[in-house]
Amino acid sequence: MKKHPREALVMASLGAALLGAFIFSLMIGRFGLPWGAIFRVFAAGFSGEVAPDLQQAYNVIFIIRLPRIFLTLLVGAALALSGAAYQSLFRNPLVSPDILGVTSGAGVGAAIGILLDLPSLGIHLASFLLGIGVVALVLSLSKILGGGKNASVVLILSGTIMNLLAQSIVSFTKYVADAESKLPEITFWLMGSFARSGNYRNILGMLTFFLIGGIPIFLLRWKINVLTFGDEEARSMGIDTKRLRGLIIVCSTLLTAASVSLCGTIGWVGLIIPHISRLLVGPNNRALFPAALLSGSAFMLIVDDFARAIVPGELPIGVLTAFVGAPLFLYMLFNGKRDWL
Repeated sequence: MKKHPREALVMASLGAALLGAFIFSLMIGRFGLPWGAIFRVFAAGFSGEVAPDLQQAYNVIFIIRLPRIFLTLLVGAALALSGAAYQSLFRNPLVSPDILGVTSGAGVGAAIGILLDLPSLGIHLASFLLGIGVVALVLSLSKILGGGKNASVVLILSGTIMNLLAQSIVSFTKYVADAESKLPEITFWLMGSFARSGNYRNILGMLTFFLIGGIPIFLLRWKINVLTFGDEEARSMGIDTKRLRGLIIVCSTLLTAASVSLCGTIGWVGLIIPHISRLLVGPNNRALFPAALLSGSAFMLIVDDFARAIVPGELPIGVLTAFVGAPLFLYMLFNGKRDWL
């Protein structure tokens, strides 16, 4: 199927923006690097011979910045893609990837892991498993309650209940945590950051779940298109709507749970990026999902650059995404884009 010329132009522009953000991310930081030095470091890395005057720059790029950049790209793409899938699945652009409680559940797992003084891998694992577990409970609860034609409403309400319950557990965990050590660590994790998670082991884990969750979503995006016309229309075309809906929820949950377990709570990306992508290429998932993937990666990379550069230390990236996402979302609402809603 041929792409519309505008879609091709948008994709090329997003790819160029992503490449520019990637290069800029390599240059920016406490140890500033000009483009010429970066080129020399990469040339030395491929040749296997690093001159003494390039050793520090080599360590900064290959040990610190590249792992963080790659993880940032994957997380931004995963959150944006899962958000676009959820919004198309529920036919509601106000839906975000955490609507069924995966983010809150992951927060509970991380808070408990930190409280129990688990190692880093244990905290990531507890966060991931609790995020998946909460969504499983939501699906079970919605199945018990039923709903018929209101199945989506029952599912969202069940997710809201579990979100509130998980948030109360996190609040209790923060209340009993040691105020000098555990409480600041829990609070910092809940605000989201790539500062401690940018390593090649985490990249491999995130890439694995990105492929497991992302490939099915891409392959099934034409069926998700059909779902927007209603379940009856989809069934008339031979689509098993329950199975499709369950598969997309599982895949999106894997993407979101993996992202949150590694980097903490990062809000607004899964809500606002699909809106921006829809503005650029329209509502057709054939183009919307790739656009959301590229936009999410570029957006997350740029925001993380600001998080590293605004203050001498580092701002939690979840704070910055909220600062950017909330006003932008309000602007789009007041700018007459109510036809999306």
